[in-house]
Amino acid sequence: MKIKISILLLILCFAYQSIKAQQDKSPASNRECLSFDNGWRFYKGDVPFPVIKGHDMTYGSCKAGKAFGAAAPEFKDSSWRLLNLPHDWAVEGGFDKNENVSQGYRERGIGWYRKNFRLSAADKGKHIELQFGAVATHCTVWVNGTLVHRNWCGYTSFYIDITAIARYDNEENNIAIRVDANPQEGWWYEGAGIYRHTWLVKRSSLHIITDGIYANPVKENDNNWTIPVEASIENSGKKAAEVKLEVSLIDNNDKVLVQKNTSLLVNTLETNVARLSLQVSNPSLWSVDQPRLYRIKTQIKENDLLVDEVISNCAFRTIQFTPDSGFYLNDKRMKIKGVCNHIDHAGVGVAVPNSIWDFRIKKLKEMGVNACRSSHNPPSAEFLDACDRLGMLVMDENRNFNVSPEYIRQLEWLVRRDRNHPSVILWSVFNEEPMQGSESGYEMVRRMSAVVKKLDTTRPVTAAQSYGQFNPLNVSDAVDVVGFNYQQESYDKYHKAHPEKCLTSSEDVSGLMQRGQYVTDKSSHLLDEYDTQCPSWGSTHRTGWKNIAERPFIAGCFIWTGFDYRGEPTPYGWPTVSSNFGILDMCGFPKSSFYLHQAQWLENKPVLHLIPHWNWPKDSIGKNIKVMILTNAEKVKLFLNGKLLFEKAVDKYEMLTENVAFQPGKLEAVGYSAGKEVSRFKVETTGEPESLQLIPDRNYILNDGNDAIPVTVQCVDAKGRTVPTANIPVEFEISGAGNIIGLGNGDPNSHEAEKGNKRSLFNGLAQVIVQSKAGETATLTITARAKGLKPAIINILIKQ
Repeated sequence: MKIKISILLLILCFAYQSIKAQQDKSPASNRECLSFDNGWRFYKGDVPFPVIKGHDMTYGSCKAGKAFGAAAPEFKDSSWRLLNLPHDWAVEGGFDKNENVSQGYRERGIGWYRKNFRLSAADKGKHIELQFGAVATHCTVWVNGTLVHRNWCGYTSFYIDITAIARYDNEENNIAIRVDANPQEGWWYEGAGIYRHTWLVKRSSLHIITDGIYANPVKENDNNWTIPVEASIENSGKKAAEVKLEVSLIDNNDKVLVQKNTSLLVNTLETNVARLSLQVSNPSLWSVDQPRLYRIKTQIKENDLLVDEVISNCAFRTIQFTPDSGFYLNDKRMKIKGVCNHIDHAGVGVAVPNSIWDFRIKKLKEMGVNACRSSHNPPSAEFLDACDRLGMLVMDENRNFNVSPEYIRQLEWLVRRDRNHPSVILWSVFNEEPMQGSESGYEMVRRMSAVVKKLDTTRPVTAAQSYGQFNPLNVSDAVDVVGFNYQQESYDKYHKAHPEKCLTSSEDVSGLMQRGQYVTDKSSHLLDEYDTQCPSWGSTHRTGWKNIAERPFIAGCFIWTGFDYRGEPTPYGWPTVSSNFGILDMCGFPKSSFYLHQAQWLENKPVLHLIPHWNWPKDSIGKNIKVMILTNAEKVKLFLNGKLLFEKAVDKYEMLTENVAFQPGKLEAVGYSAGKEVSRFKVETTGEPESLQLIPDRNYILNDGNDAIPVTVQCVDAKGRTVPTANIPVEFEISGAGNIIGLGNGDPNSHEAEKGNKRSLFNGLAQVIVQSKAGETATLTITARAKGLKPAIINILIKQ
């Protein structure tokens, strides 16, 4: 009897320890989200499928797992190029006048990607999913010889459940993707290839689905908030499961502020939605100046054992659009000072590293921007994460205006993926559609709006409408906030006719300029930087902002565009290969409109800037040079070589422009407000270039193999002054654990390669983008050389 009891006690003890061990497992043991970016084989061009003839071949071609050609697992791809994602093959090629102007005169075409990977025996029974951030443009995906997905949009993510066909242990899995970048969804550069991140996700068979958490706080009254939580739970196992859902709100100090749980039954091969609410009092609010984030930890347990966990960001903020006084964030009126942006950057095309999104958003915030419109497509998840962290509002835009099932699915995906982001304040269902002024357009938007509202009732729906608002029944009758693309002359008329409607500019200005150019010369495709040029539909920056600022009922603006981009080379065309609309060039170097908007938008920081440079040839001595003073000071004194030229009041919209007879030396402006000096800025006549200079955006890089840093390249004279007129070729060398992944200089007329190790300065500046190699720690050394100049060498610390 004693022996039986002892054995029983041992069994119970072992069972307890076994259960305790499972409970103590880290969440990572239940869910793994692994980068799938590395080790792909790539072939530029198509690989034709064999012609199917005969009964046996035809019979086999109709079966799962029997793909032919480059889609077959056994296809020999060892001669293909080995690369890591994200990847844009279009930016790697040269320019061709015969290619599409909208795509920046770049060839796109067709390409293939293949990869082999293994799953351990321990993964069997788990839910296995492949995730793709985006592929430009259409693609077909095979896994282990079975066609598993076709994608019809170059901006939407897709998730592929491969659980049923996955191979384990010593058997290799194969994925093959044929990308067709010939179809175009936009009239701008779209790139080509798998240009966003990819992931291999392993989860318990009982798990929270991708994009399956919805937890967006809602203010009830005073300082009391509710977080309605929805969790979509899938059971791909063989038995029904009783699930316990536990949701916690966690602050930045890892303190659990509130926790709640509920239970539900999830049948096999079904998805069920669990719902509960968290009550919160006096949380810290998220704003553009203080973007405070919390975390929602969602756990599901079976028999008290943790089987899956998702941690997502969460923030407390309120938004409101009103018909008479515009936009409010956290019950405080805020003028939206926004820009529209496409998704490409110098050197890297649309395959933008995460850190470059941070760099771009920080540049915009430096200008005073508080909102971005994702024109005209869903942005990357990494971009939205950065907007949440850094404090940038977002108009989140759908790509395809269509109410057929596939495109409704794309819209639903957009809302599901992005509805937890506090940065998102508007859903935009289209941009400038021909049916926008018609009843058909109204009916389509009415349906699309209903789709959005089923998934998110906390944000209004808009559409970027370029005409038709005054037609009897049109898109503006189906949206919550009426969007005006341009049409600034119609603001007052529409507001008078519809005083109950909320209005915003959804796109405006389209001012044209090139960094460092001060004369417009159509024959040379040059545009001056004095804010004098715009297309017929647009306006200058000064006029555009004045129209917005003086109308309280307009929520704000979204200027076209924050950054230059490839394609749309208005107003010229070939050999100009990129746009001139940007406030910053394609590298993120500011044009004069950057400082103009700083002066208009930064309320608590003194701003003063002068254009042009003061490096003019000797035959310009005594001739008038147009000088523009950009400042938020009330008055400015201008001195030339210490002599006072004038003291004048500044128009807060138009700024101050005067002619000054050129004399070499120093031109200096001093700004005054309330009778006190508040700012000072100078431009000087420099000497000849003597040495190069490299300025990294930061002095370290992470060794994860993804982190990237833009490095500014410039040259200075003997006194260390930047030479703004230098246009000299520079060659780069990199040593250590890193690579050069792109080069640029912001010149819209340049046809120099964006890959390699050579780039010319354009009006004094160029950019080289370097990326770390995974796992290595040391120092990254970059050297820049130019004929006749002292080289520049910098060391960048590599951190774990």
